[in-house]
Amino acid sequence: MSSAESGTGPTPGPSAPTVWPGQSYPLGAVYDGAGTNFAVFSEVAERVELCLVDDRDNTETRVNLDEVDGYVWHAYLPGIGPGQHYGFRVHGPFEPAAGQRCDSGKLLLDPYGKAFHGDFDFGPALFSYDLTDPDGADSGYPPPALDSLGHTMTSVVINPFFDWATDRSPRTPYHETIIYEAHVKGMTQTHPEIPDELRGTYAGLAHPVIIDHLTSLNVTAIELMPVHQFLHDHRLLQLGLRNYWGYNTFGFFAPHNQYAASRQAGGAVPEFKAMVRSFHQAGIEVILDVVYNHTAEGDHLGPTLNFRGIDNAAYYRLADDDKRIYTDYTGTGNSLNARHPHTLQLIMDSLRYWVTEMHVDGFRFDLASTLARELHDVDRLSAFFDLVQQDPVVSQVKLIAEPWDVGEGGYQVGNFPGLWTEWNGKYRDTVRDYWRGEPETLGEFGSRLTGSSDLYEATGRRPSASINFVTCHDGFTLTDLVSYNEKHNEANGEDNRDGEGYNRSWNCGVEGPTDDPAIRALRARQIRNIMATLLVSQGTPMILHGDEMGRTQHGNNNAYCQDSELSWMDWTLAERNADLLSFTRALTALRTAHPVFRRRRFFEGRPIRGGDEVRDIAWLTPAGYEMTQQDWDSEFGRCVMVFLNGDALPEPDARGRRIVDDSFLLCFNAGETPVDFVTPNTEYAQGWAAVIDTADGAGSTELSVQAGRPVTVAARSLIILRKSR
Repeated sequence: MSSAESGTGPTPGPSAPTVWPGQSYPLGAVYDGAGTNFAVFSEVAERVELCLVDDRDNTETRVNLDEVDGYVWHAYLPGIGPGQHYGFRVHGPFEPAAGQRCDSGKLLLDPYGKAFHGDFDFGPALFSYDLTDPDGADSGYPPPALDSLGHTMTSVVINPFFDWATDRSPRTPYHETIIYEAHVKGMTQTHPEIPDELRGTYAGLAHPVIIDHLTSLNVTAIELMPVHQFLHDHRLLQLGLRNYWGYNTFGFFAPHNQYAASRQAGGAVPEFKAMVRSFHQAGIEVILDVVYNHTAEGDHLGPTLNFRGIDNAAYYRLADDDKRIYTDYTGTGNSLNARHPHTLQLIMDSLRYWVTEMHVDGFRFDLASTLARELHDVDRLSAFFDLVQQDPVVSQVKLIAEPWDVGEGGYQVGNFPGLWTEWNGKYRDTVRDYWRGEPETLGEFGSRLTGSSDLYEATGRRPSASINFVTCHDGFTLTDLVSYNEKHNEANGEDNRDGEGYNRSWNCGVEGPTDDPAIRALRARQIRNIMATLLVSQGTPMILHGDEMGRTQHGNNNAYCQDSELSWMDWTLAERNADLLSFTRALTALRTAHPVFRRRRFFEGRPIRGGDEVRDIAWLTPAGYEMTQQDWDSEFGRCVMVFLNGDALPEPDARGRRIVDDSFLLCFNAGETPVDFVTPNTEYAQGWAAVIDTADGAGSTELSVQAGRPVTVAARSLIILRKSR
């Protein structure tokens, strides 16, 4: 039995270090070239020890942090530098009924840790109660005398210095942005041209073959699924699964160490920075999916890793009537307490760190409504929004909200402040419904296609505030969206109970794979329809990684735990589905080349300069006449023709010059039969030439038509016509 298991305490380190008072800010471990300043917040601590850990034999040297300023315990240790493993021990009350769960037997990870090393064994030493008596977690009895050193990860002092050379953010305007949501490991694990030792890593993601793929798609921003240090749930590990998505953070300043090719402690930091530098050199921004709404410690039965043992009531939202209970707006067991000033400081310090030190270009906030809850309701004037709005660093990068959580009133699409953009869940639902043939969707479809002014204009925002997506990591891939009516999550070990049951999907007649050529052709056309709609819609488009080449998860719509071929990119699809990849590239090139598809302002629906000039947008029936209210209200309306006037763009370019573009005619037919669309009269154009036809396998066409003449749009397809004269 080791000393840690017996509870007698670890063997002291060989010698006591020199200790100076140090500073209370910045928090965490900060190396300045001569030594390291350590600082940690705890309002309830009676005593705090800094533990310098020798990772070779898991011995520690304890240093009392005697200096305390504003509840921040600190010291400066000359000679201590990068590579030093450390943690904290907080001596204080273990009184669950009062909201406090201090446990000095736990080596606590630094909430401001820039790097972590090792792993968790999920043995009894990680928990502040007897695992054989779960009721004891809230009893108030002293925690078992088990030391977690050797059973938990350690924090690591990093070298903050890095040669960024001439790195600068591309700062791509939203209206010129195409976002690509990706997973570090999933994108790189099976790519044949990436060396084995780089697969699944930051270095692998920065490999030229990945960057070339993204630039071929005209992608301007890669949105990475969580890369903050996260934990793999013990339950999943017991099932042979892993927390693949990474929405289980405990280190808000550290890049996840398992995504680093470097095995050296702290090696993930320079590798991540080098990745960002490579993307910037290619003109691609890096956006992080961040999870500030909860932590990996879970509910009262979870392990004590850092926040719980440092100051439980400060870091977590607790029930008003029973401080033993964690308020859970996230479905994960706890919610971070964004009402507390030190927790808010942690979030803001983390955001600034990733911008200033790691050079990232923006953030997508998971379950962002949780951060906006003041008492219980979501509040647009919450302290979190106030801090972001006035922050000179964070306010200048891309801020994307997932505008919902699982609590009451948490669905807040369209309600975030003017600085923010939002994942537009209404866009997703409407486009899915329209192309699967749901009734009474035409009017809603028109609103989503033109930037969702009903959601964003009232708050002074522009079309780009709508992050348009039809698929994302959470749910079906695009191929599965047209191949399955039901979820198939059996591989997750929960008897298919997990995951969303209502997916607005349509399998085109057969559930799952089929050899029927007609169904396969229909599915391919539906994929092209949705991808084309996404890339001609006003707003900011987001593509799910792999949709451009037909990636499938075989009907699994909740692959959060599938770190396997089920979730990884299958790069052989790039050749097998070359037509789809070519089609997607043509669409992104069309969008990039034509500002009429990415207007900075909403349509006005009337002549821009007065008189009898053609308006900026016109909605037409297949017969070529302007839509009436009766046409919009038609229960079985499936067809609409949209005129986009390239000569009526009101906004100037960056140098104040007038923008003039081609005009386009979009002919949508979500019906079950072909429809003849009559092009409008010569007031709009003399003639039209098709540039995209989703009924064609490659999307290409040489079709041309004179004004007032019909063009046949195949069943369930879209034709994009450009003014030719």
